[in-house]
Amino acid sequence: METFILIGRSGCGKGTQAELLKKYLEDRDGKEVYHLETGEAFRKFIKGNSFSSELSRKISEDGGLQPSFLAIHIWAELLIKNLKGDEHLIVDGTPRYLNEAKVLTTAMNFYGRKPKVLYLDVPREFSEATMKKRGRADDIEEADVKKRLDWFDTDVIPAIEYMKNEKTYEFIEIKGDQSIEEVQKEILAKIF
Repeated sequence: METFILIGRSGCGKGTQAELLKKYLEDRDGKEVYHLETGEAFRKFIKGNSFSSELSRKISEDGGLQPSFLAIHIWAELLIKNLKGDEHLIVDGTPRYLNEAKVLTTAMNFYGRKPKVLYLDVPREFSEATMKKRGRADDIEEADVKKRLDWFDTDVIPAIEYMKNEKTYEFIEIKGDQSIEEVQKEILAKIF
């Protein structure tokens, strides 16, 4: 059972590459693959009608960054409910903060996993163009796109640096501003 964590700027292609990797793993050995996608889980959560969902929705509408405790709760609950132990695991969209990376490390150690971190490195301009093209609700306003890309520099980069140096992980840098096929080819060449 293999574990992969895809990380990179918004719009770098994490979701696309996660789906391609999932298909590759399923075709290769027929084993189940659990794809933990926190962005989608957050989008579902903010549509809820609990007090917490309402507060989270307000943050989202204001273009804010969700608090790390909520992100940890969402992905931890998904792992606890869905991980069986004999499947491959792909984590997409986590961690976004240094403290979240440290908690993720405890989860990976708990489950006996030694993940390969696939850092899809792309220039900021590439991310901006991709985000505008895909047209998701949280990618429409120029100010929101700028905020999200600024957060990557201030909040996610420290998490990436931590993972790069933490023995729990095998850190692999991928040139993410290639074609989808070239990125997939580079990923497969570096992980197998």
